[in-house]
Amino acid sequence: MTVEEIEAIVGGYHGDAFRILGPHSVRRKGGQARWEVRTFLPQAESAEVVVGAESTAMIKQHARGFFVATLNGDPATYLIRARLFDRREIEIEDPYRFGPQLSDTDLYLHTEGTLLEAWRTLGAHVVEAEGVRGVRFAVWAPNAEAVTLTGEFNDWDTCRHPMRRRNGGIWEIFVPALSEGTAYKYYIRSRFAGYQQLKADPYAFYCETPPKSASIVWDTGKHQWNDDAWMQARPQTDWLKSPVSIYEVHLESWLRGPQGEMLTYRDLAVKLVEYVQQMGYTHIELLPIMEYPFSGSWGYQIIGYFAPTSRFGTPGDFQFFIEACHRASIGVIVDWVPAHFPKDAHGLVFFDGTALYEHADPRKGEQPDWGTLIFNYGRNEVRSFLISNALFWLKEYHIDALRVDAVASMLYLDYSRKPGQWVPNQYGGNENLEAIDFLRRFNEVAHSVPGAFTVAEESTAFSGVSRPVYLNGLGFTMKWNMGWMHDMLDYFHADPIYRKYNHNHITFSLLYAFTENFVLPVSHDEVVHGKGSLLNKMPGDEWRQFANVRAFLAYMWAHPGKKLLFMGQEIGQREEWNHNSGIRWELLEFDLHRKLQALMKELNRLYRASPSLYQVDFHYSGFEWVDFRDSENSVISFLRRAEDPADFLLICCNFTPVPRQGYEIGVPEEGFYEEVLNTDSELFGGSNIGNGGLVSSRPKVCHNRPYSIAVTLPPLAVVVFRKR
Repeated sequence: MTVEEIEAIVGGYHGDAFRILGPHSVRRKGGQARWEVRTFLPQAESAEVVVGAESTAMIKQHARGFFVATLNGDPATYLIRARLFDRREIEIEDPYRFGPQLSDTDLYLHTEGTLLEAWRTLGAHVVEAEGVRGVRFAVWAPNAEAVTLTGEFNDWDTCRHPMRRRNGGIWEIFVPALSEGTAYKYYIRSRFAGYQQLKADPYAFYCETPPKSASIVWDTGKHQWNDDAWMQARPQTDWLKSPVSIYEVHLESWLRGPQGEMLTYRDLAVKLVEYVQQMGYTHIELLPIMEYPFSGSWGYQIIGYFAPTSRFGTPGDFQFFIEACHRASIGVIVDWVPAHFPKDAHGLVFFDGTALYEHADPRKGEQPDWGTLIFNYGRNEVRSFLISNALFWLKEYHIDALRVDAVASMLYLDYSRKPGQWVPNQYGGNENLEAIDFLRRFNEVAHSVPGAFTVAEESTAFSGVSRPVYLNGLGFTMKWNMGWMHDMLDYFHADPIYRKYNHNHITFSLLYAFTENFVLPVSHDEVVHGKGSLLNKMPGDEWRQFANVRAFLAYMWAHPGKKLLFMGQEIGQREEWNHNSGIRWELLEFDLHRKLQALMKELNRLYRASPSLYQVDFHYSGFEWVDFRDSENSVISFLRRAEDPADFLLICCNFTPVPRQGYEIGVPEEGFYEEVLNTDSELFGGSNIGNGGLVSSRPKVCHNRPYSIAVTLPPLAVVVFRKR
């Protein structure tokens, strides 16, 4: 131990502090073995080592608080008693007497990229070492000269607790007596360019509420789950053949308190869960709830990938919310963002003074559209971080599915880039081979969790997004059908008089409807930034706008594919979504809004009660055109069939405001056809034109079918018939 090393310890830049601090065997003159205990206590006036009933005074060898005591034998276990400058006395366990905490196997697997539950190794964990309870900290920073743990427990001193460097560039330390709720950060000194920065823990389970940015120690395993019935039934559910009706929610703005305050997870466990249950949705999809610094990003620029945002409560409160959903038989989908991350200084950016999580080359490492950085999917430790994160939410929080955001931006190297702004892959193409490999591995691992599924937000024609990896697909369970969404919104935006010229917008989706396992989305992205709410996209006066929305939603629920609707659209909110305020629930005082909500409730009821609407969503045998040629009248009709072909529904759509009396439609079987849904019903705010509840077939060939029915098609409406 040299003077220079002591200076490095008190200066916070010694790269191997455990070689200096703690107990060490030394040899004195004459060959006699002695032991020294060394500690760095900048807040102490004096200190002594206590071994059993004996105490030995420590000599202050540096004015900033470097103390040394010489002992005759191995102290094994000991305490340090110190008198502070404020006259208080403390007695502490020495963190530097404890050996390495992480196994060599975990370190090797992390470097190899196969440590799939890395959150159990890295981050902050309340553990017991040698019978002493405390917190074990571990962080990956291979290019750091030194890493120091700092927090409220050491007055945010960036020199007091230097960490031990392990293989693979992981730094660790066990600090006795710390407990859950402790705020902390890592102070990283890089080997390059004098870079120094306080960083939040990438594996933190809890964070301070923004704009504060420290990580907080939390034990996610202490929650006693009470959703066994749901979790045991989930693996037996084939979601591709089950009703999936998703209510997409932004927790900050779904509902606000009397003073405009945000609700807590426990508030939402009552109010949101009750509402979704009453409306008949099968799933809630949450915009990202991982900790994010800027509310204007809606959660899509994440800092704490392993921490539910503290805006609404603790991790335990979020677990309570998930449990409440499951006890109400509601699944939970969480938006997951492995495509990019923000540049906030305390986050992943330039983590150890190098491009650790991101690409160093901005042509591969920066996302120009969003001002964010792109993960380096070719780096083993980054893949371990992201795949572990996916498993963490599925296992530790019982999340039922992950909807992966911005998959298209991951698949293509030239996504939103001009020529010269991107680097081709090794074969000269624009596919991001590393990201494709990562997504395939992610899906293989995610599907190993019983009953879990994945959904891709992917807007291109990339082949096989929802096909298994063993068939050369990406392995997602489902994919958002962005093409259907854009075609339908364009079609409905036009005045009905022009719709006959855009009839192909209605029919085109069926040319590719069974090439992927599609979800039909009307998401948050469609009701912001000047696009208008769903209601305000519709042409005409107030009555026609509501009628168009009713027809749109009914057609969406009848079309092959699972369903997703963003909050507020079910009540006809006129304003665009504003993340800073709640939904305009006061609109339910007015009939048209309240009755639109009633239609949405009825659509979910009919959908869940009709196997023909969900059992065969992804094969042509579940859909059959009756007639798509009547473009002049903007009328279409089709059948939806269940796995039992005899179980079918007839759907008739009139997308003009002109009622059609005696309109003939071919049917496959003779009998009575009951009108099970009419969006023009007075119950839903319509004009109450209909078919009296029942029509009878007649042996007249129509649409190449042996029988037909003559029906009344209400204006701007969808009617659904079931053979009685």
